[in-house]
Amino acid sequence: MITSLFKKSTPLNFSLVVILIISFFLIYQIQDLVWTDSAILSIQKAGILLALLGSVFIANFISKKNGLSKDSSYTIFFYFLFIIFFPSVLDNINLIVANFFILLALHRLLSLQSLKASKEKIFDASLWIFVASLFHFWSILYLVLVFISIIFHVSSDYRNWILPIIAFFAVGILFALSSILFDISALEYINSSVKTSFQINYFTNNYQNGALSIYATVALFFVISMFATLSSRLSVTHAAFKKIIASFFIGVLIFLVSSNKSNDLLIFTIAPLAIMATNHIEMPQVKLKQEMVLVVLIACSLFAFFSQL
Repeated sequence: MITSLFKKSTPLNFSLVVILIISFFLIYQIQDLVWTDSAILSIQKAGILLALLGSVFIANFISKKNGLSKDSSYTIFFYFLFIIFFPSVLDNINLIVANFFILLALHRLLSLQSLKASKEKIFDASLWIFVASLFHFWSILYLVLVFISIIFHVSSDYRNWILPIIAFFAVGILFALSSILFDISALEYINSSVKTSFQINYFTNNYQNGALSIYATVALFFVISMFATLSSRLSVTHAAFKKIIASFFIGVLIFLVSSNKSNDLLIFTIAPLAIMATNHIEMPQVKLKQEMVLVVLIACSLFAFFSQL
């Protein structure tokens, strides 16, 4: 029944997911209404919501545009289910904005397969990644995906290898001008951003630990499913799927190396995991198995969300 609801991509399905995202966003925000007394904070909350909705639809566009899923609404629904595993991320504007720019970069890198305007796509992707790194420094690790894409498609032209460096200087100049304009200490900002920590002892309660454990189990299930079925996918989509898998593991690496660690950092894994989950659900299989996977995931997501409020 639930799988049938999202089997097709319709305006009703999109509207339903948007309503769910807005509803759960507001449920989390009303836990502390201090922001309602400040126009700036209210605008910030609206900005977080818009960036979040934008990320959902970019993930859905990436999935369909590159033939990574059928014409269904599963990707946006899975994105919603995964994001509510970690409700505190709904208050983290830096991570949500950084993830938004990373998804823009991922879109450009996946479209590189067409070989049209390849230099513009490499430059754009690099630019978005460097912009994302201004909001969360370790987003810069996604540059690895840029070079993987170059190797896959356009490695013979040496100019493609230089484009990320040009993008770096472009963003660097903008950052320097912004630092001067808004009186920001650039060196202090960079010094505080590049810190690393591999300790996973940040939990303030057992529910955060539980949410991470459940999410890791779910992620492992879908990643194994993707590896097991990759060879049966259309050969034209293999490079795109490999980039999605790489994107997921880069997101995990960002979580592992970042200081000020929290479950929120796993936001970078959500879009690729949603695409992998969509592929699992869309595989030919007994419908009861599809329903069981979806029902269990919904139950886990709701438990993780409400237990952490």
